[in-house]
Amino acid sequence: MSLVTDRQVEAWLREDLGHHDVTNHVAGDTVGRLVAKEAGVAAGIDAAVAVFEYMDVAAEPAVEAGDRVSAGDALLRVEGPARDVLRGERVAVNVAGHACGVATRTREAVDAARSVSDDVAVAGTRKTTPGLRGVEKRAVAAGGGDTHRLDLSHMVMVKDNHVAEMGLEGAVEHFREKASFATKVEAEVETPEDGPVAADAGADVVLFDNLSPAEVGRGVDLLPEDTLAEASGGITVDDVPAYAATGVDVVSMGSLTHSAPALDLSFRTG
Repeated sequence: MSLVTDRQVEAWLREDLGHHDVTNHVAGDTVGRLVAKEAGVAAGIDAAVAVFEYMDVAAEPAVEAGDRVSAGDALLRVEGPARDVLRGERVAVNVAGHACGVATRTREAVDAARSVSDDVAVAGTRKTTPGLRGVEKRAVAAGGGDTHRLDLSHMVMVKDNHVAEMGLEGAVEHFREKASFATKVEAEVETPEDGPVAADAGADVVLFDNLSPAEVGRGVDLLPEDTLAEASGGITVDDVPAYAATGVDVVSMGSLTHSAPALDLSFRTG
């Protein structure tokens, strides 16, 4: 079952087709393939299938999310009226290419982490494209990453603006009282020494934000054993091994979703 809704697909198609599509007035039936033009990791195939099925075009995935693909590999095969196949192909290519790019970048980051530690998780963030969070978060998972918070209800995050209003301890205590017993509270800190302060105030997770690996390592050493540690803030794939070696439980990277280059895909008919 696809998690992409008909409403999403309709909006994507409406944006691309406009009011008077003459380009795709092509008679007859055809077959088509979504093909990788470079190596990467498959993701977003369910979204591409949803696009074609909305157009009443039969679509069959040729790979599963998370599979490694090489240049020339087919990711998806379709069959149906040529006009409808052609009307859906660009949207399918764009969405799947973007998702594959996210999954590929995530796999690179996970592999970099595994070169140092088998335990640290690589996570995405909420720095996602409006309307595409579900596609992007599933792509992170396809690449072997952790989805982190899917939305604001999944975990309380005490950030710098909260601290500016209530102080670190006051903010953590405030949200600890408001949150359900089932909801974790994470506190963002900007110095290693603030980590145990946040933990003592009730934070389940301490996020060391925009700190060097050496500073993060010092912060991890100061935390109680039952407090999870996360590092974030401008971390690149090249930086991942150094942060993974600090002992943190999670390395989170906004760049997995907001800066991953799309995988080069092509749609071929006939």
